[in-house]
Amino acid sequence: MDKGELWVVSFPLRKGREQSGNRPAVIMADTMTDIVLAVPLTSNLQALEEFSFTLGIRKSQRNQLDKDSVALIFQLQAVDKKRLVHKMGNLEDSDLEQINKKLRDLLKL
Repeated sequence: MDKGELWVVSFPLRKGREQSGNRPAVIMADTMTDIVLAVPLTSNLQALEEFSFTLGIRKSQRNQLDKDSVALIFQLQAVDKKRLVHKMGNLEDSDLEQINKKLRDLLKL
């Protein structure tokens, strides 16, 4: 499993504005255990205006998204690999670079 891969992930039920259900997510790190770090995506483009630390992702042949989406970088989550349903594709390199930058800013690295 590589950084930048897009997978459908079965996120557990959450509260409030946390993402749940089956949805695309970007793999950001494989911890070499049964856990990966993933950024969930939403098709709600309003999230770009409502939240900081988001990034618009346009659907492409490479990423295999059904529609333009928003990476919810501020919702980076540890996910058990058993929750990974199937691989969709890969992010464009430029999108992954932007997520990396925003993640560094968010975590003040």
